Amino acid sequence: MAVQKVVTYGHKALRKVCTDITDFSNVDSLINDLFDTMYEFDGLGLASNQIGINKRIFVVDIKHMSGYGDTSPMVFMNGTIDSGSGSCVDSEGCLSLPEVRINVERFDTITYSYVDENLERCTKEFSGFLATVIQHENDHLDGKLITDYATPSDILKYDKALKLMKSNNVQ
Repeated sequence: MAVQKVVTYGHKALRKVCTDITDFSNVDSLINDLFDTMYEFDGLGLASNQIGINKRIFVVDIKHMSGYGDTSPMVFMNGTIDSGSGSCVDSEGCLSLPEVRINVERFDTITYSYVDENLERCTKEFSGFLATVIQHENDHLDGKLITDYATPSDILKYDKALKLMKSNNVQ
């Protein structure tokens, strides 16, 4: 269990499509690292590629958000969005894009299939803010960032910050 470095915009790991987990023997250690790192940086969710690991897994904990106090921390492995309905727009931030906020339109309700922390296959419906967080983290696993939803004015607004992050990630 250790806090890991969160990679930022421009790091090649953020643009790779993550691969399914096939060997679950060491997954508990990765899950603990993801939670430790997410909590250290006050995140709501964290995908494995945000700590440089190309595996299809992310964690979410929104219990401190209003209306979600009874929600337990969640683990999502090898997940896919099966369907979505409705629409909502929210200003999203990201641990890999510090100080950047982008309005992103997402489904209001999704059906998501995944493997949980008990290695059980699940298919559940999620709505509202939790659905938004799941879609955000799932985007990470597909190599997609909130900047992909940005308007030209958003890019102009954050141009210096994005260029600085990118220059710090020259590989």
